[in-house]
Amino acid sequence: MTAPAALTPGRVLRELFVSSRPVSWINTAFPFAAAYLLTTRTIDVPLIIGILFFLVPYNLAMYGVNDVFDYESDLRNPRKGGTHGAVLDKRMHTITLWASALTCLPFVVYLVVIGSPLSWLVLALSLFFVVFYSAPPLRLKERPFADSMTSSIHFFSPAVYGLVLAGAVWTPQLVFVLVAFALWGVASHAFGAVQDVEADRAADISSIATARGARWTVRFALVAYALAGVAMLFTAWPGPLAAVLVVPYLVVCWPYRNVTDADSDRATAGWNRFLWLNQIAGFGTTMLLIWWWFLTA
Repeated sequence: MTAPAALTPGRVLRELFVSSRPVSWINTAFPFAAAYLLTTRTIDVPLIIGILFFLVPYNLAMYGVNDVFDYESDLRNPRKGGTHGAVLDKRMHTITLWASALTCLPFVVYLVVIGSPLSWLVLALSLFFVVFYSAPPLRLKERPFADSMTSSIHFFSPAVYGLVLAGAVWTPQLVFVLVAFALWGVASHAFGAVQDVEADRAADISSIATARGARWTVRFALVAYALAGVAMLFTAWPGPLAAVLVVPYLVVCWPYRNVTDADSDRATAGWNRFLWLNQIAGFGTTMLLIWWWFLTA
């Protein structure tokens, strides 16, 4: 039997890098940056520190903890090992957990020092759900429906934190933006869970997709995406135009509306398109935010 390769510093860094899902870094850093910057209209140290935190440490914690506690199911999942996440060498588990905690710590300390009690609460809740989505004893990812809600919190909570840290004035239109974002997150998690139905069942892992079935879950995602678009219609101009951005997600999910549990792995092709679709939707969102910036200057 061949001895496992040594855990050199270079290999450790590579494993941590893959585990942090670099393709998804922007999905958490951007919401914070947009929320904070559009509120303060100032580029300052808290903005930069917050962006760095939500860009890398936050994602390493979120996905690294997930890869540690999902190890057994990941071994059975052929799509793992790349943009979909690492199958971590068991020797990396303790290292990953320590790296996640230690990289977050200095950022969290700084953000607590400059923040308010309400910002502390939002940050604490955000990190709570980051950890206990995957980690026992809660392991929320195995609680159908709570799994999609918690995953959504991972992405819209940085925006909420940015707004609170910046002292934003809460309006109904702003709440509708966050509702739309939350629905997008719920839909995205649900659709992503479909491709893992068989692997999760083999590992005795519950999810919204294993509980309700692949077909139902895809249709649920379609409804949630559509509702996200409807919610944007109630936002301040040019926010309603963002409703159009959900259309490509509907197009990507629609072909899988009748997928069965047995062939649910076909949805991986749609998920791969989803990962890059996020970049396009992010560009469109950025253009609308810049437009809003000038309209409200």
